[in-house]
Amino acid sequence: MQIRSVFIQHLTINKVAEIKKNILATLAYFDAFNYPLTREEVCLFLTAKYDRLCFDEAMACLTRDRLIFRFDKFYSLKNDQYLVQRRVKGNQKAFEMIKTARKVGNLLIKFPYVRGIAISGSLSKHYADDNSDIDLFIITAADRLWIARTFMHGLKKLTFLLNKQHCFCMNYYIDEQQLEIAEKNIYTATEVVTLIPIQGDTTFTDFFTANAWTRSFLPNHVMRVSSAKSLQNGLFKNAMEYLLNNRLGNYLDNMFMKITAARWDEKTRSKKLNDHGFVLALTAAKHHAKPDPKNFQLNLINRFEHKVAQLLEENEHSVAN
Repeated sequence: MQIRSVFIQHLTINKVAEIKKNILATLAYFDAFNYPLTREEVCLFLTAKYDRLCFDEAMACLTRDRLIFRFDKFYSLKNDQYLVQRRVKGNQKAFEMIKTARKVGNLLIKFPYVRGIAISGSLSKHYADDNSDIDLFIITAADRLWIARTFMHGLKKLTFLLNKQHCFCMNYYIDEQQLEIAEKNIYTATEVVTLIPIQGDTTFTDFFTANAWTRSFLPNHVMRVSSAKSLQNGLFKNAMEYLLNNRLGNYLDNMFMKITAARWDEKTRSKKLNDHGFVLALTAAKHHAKPDPKNFQLNLINRFEHKVAQLLEENEHSVAN
């Protein structure tokens, strides 16, 4: 009986140690964005399944050893109250911007071949500041991505006249032919699971099924589909799709892809910057169109891994003492 008790105690200690590492890694990822997390959010973004009692013990140990810091309901790697104030203010602003995003989605879903729209970027994490855009993730019908994108970006050009372009940042497109995201890492997994679908409920059910690989990175996170409306087609949308569901549509889609790719290549070569200071770049292929700021993902993941290694070293030093 005593041997069994010692074994259970040793097992619990090992579980707590492992969860501590996962907690530090989770907070390190969001620390790159200066974004403290609640206890519930830490649980959601852990990279492994967890035992509730061991999780609570791990959080208490890390707080006691001042490896993480608690401010009311928020936890951070930095002992900085300002980050919490920044988050609370950002959450309030995001609440209003999400309302606007839903109105934008109600308009954009009426465009030909658009099958699903979701809020992405920082707004999908419920954060916004004075420089935030409404970033949108768009799913189109198979082999009609570039027709849909061309129609939608025609509207965006008009929004510049009203200074509303920041409400129409259709950054990332995929089509129903290839719903699975090719890059598989902690960054893309986080972006996928935090999407807020606003149009196309069945489309996003298929999308999340195709991207079930995210569970290997974030096994505790449940992806959100219930927030999306059912797809409704209007007269303009039906008419345009009827006219273009043929060889002419195939030709136009390929032509728009080539024209857009050439224009973006020129922007990249001339090192034109976007509003956030990144060189403009776009990855253009038949079934996807996505922004490609130079080495953004790679640099983020490298910084994240370096930070995690540093934190684990500090944790081991704390345990040894």
